[in-house]
Amino acid sequence: MVKSKADEKADISTEEKLKALFELQQVDSQIDKIKIIRGELPLEVRDLEDAVTGMETRVNNLKEEIENLETFITDKKNAMKDSAAAIKKYEAQQNKVRNNREYDSLSKEIEYQNLEIQLSEKKIKEAKANIQAKNELIEGSAEELKGRKKDLKTKKDELDTIIAETQKEEDALLKKSKAAQDKIEDRLLNAYHRIRSNARNGLAVVTVQRDACGGCFNKIPPQRQLDIRMHKKIIVCEHCGRILVDPTLDGIERIPVVETEKPKAKRAKAKV
Repeated sequence: MVKSKADEKADISTEEKLKALFELQQVDSQIDKIKIIRGELPLEVRDLEDAVTGMETRVNNLKEEIENLETFITDKKNAMKDSAAAIKKYEAQQNKVRNNREYDSLSKEIEYQNLEIQLSEKKIKEAKANIQAKNELIEGSAEELKGRKKDLKTKKDELDTIIAETQKEEDALLKKSKAAQDKIEDRLLNAYHRIRSNARNGLAVVTVQRDACGGCFNKIPPQRQLDIRMHKKIIVCEHCGRILVDPTLDGIERIPVVETEKPKAKRAKAKV
């Protein structure tokens, strides 16, 4: 029967899992260093892109509003022409009326149309002032947008240069990271990523250094150190939760701390 990938991972010895975890940590730490070199540039580029997009949207909205206002002005001018034509018609009809009631009725229509013309003129004046204000906003925004685009290009060029210098190395490291992850069962891999995301320096797997955790530097009891050196089970630091491994996994020999006796203080001879 063909074993599944999960079964193959489960069959890997604890020592091999620890080696894979430690290798994964070393590779991920190198990737972190590359990202540190890039610094805040990716975030700055993203922020500038968002700012440019926002300003372009604002300018486009202002232009659309101006188009709507210009359409509104055209409609009002057409309405004024219609009112003027109606006035001429009513004035012509006044010359043919047979009584005062018809004359007064036409006079009211003429008065109403004159008021419509005055109102349209007022609306047109307001719309033109609004268009002028929006054009001034567009002008100011266009200048600011030009500056933001220039900053964005500079930051993008800088980021592209850094990425070009480090991309090859990062791609190779990502392949190593994937290869190491393929040796680790999902449950353990999830724990690694969780610990790493909570650690300020991104270290989820650390070695024992001078009888202490390489992450939080708290002392580790001798019996627990022995268990770590045996490579028989996954052991985490009781203080910080990081996965602890023996330095020999990295080819680093553990330096024993030799206790030296303090020289006995010479007793001063009593003066007779």
